[in-house]
Amino acid sequence: MNKIILTGNLTHDPESRSTPNGVTVCTFTIAVNRRFVQQGGERQTDFFRINAWRQLGETCARYLAKGRKVAVIGELQARQYEAKDGTTRMSLDVSADEVEFLSPRQQDDGMGYTSSPRSQISSQDLAGFTDTNPDDIPF
Repeated sequence: MNKIILTGNLTHDPESRSTPNGVTVCTFTIAVNRRFVQQGGERQTDFFRINAWRQLGETCARYLAKGRKVAVIGELQARQYEAKDGTTRMSLDVSADEVEFLSPRQQDDGMGYTSSPRSQISSQDLAGFTDTNPDDIPF
């Protein structure tokens, strides 16, 4: 089984492009801090290149930006390429199956996932719901 789960922050804005067949791919890099601190008190960070395809790629390109926190589940893929100096190099990329947006979006950017303040919720939206005291919940 080839499965990797990562949580980190985008190091730059995502780049979106299409293949000649019209399939969308969105590429971005996330920085993932290691669990343990080195002797000097510094955390080591790993960087992972993520490829999100089709609808997932379109969604990532639309809503993600530099600094946003994401969780990525996908497959690790080895890729060979020729560098500008003519040497063959190897790269490990992650082909994303799932991307979860963990950072709340800013209210002023017009794309918010932010929750509505209670004063903006109409009584029609709350029809059928009643207020409950948390002390009355049995668990």
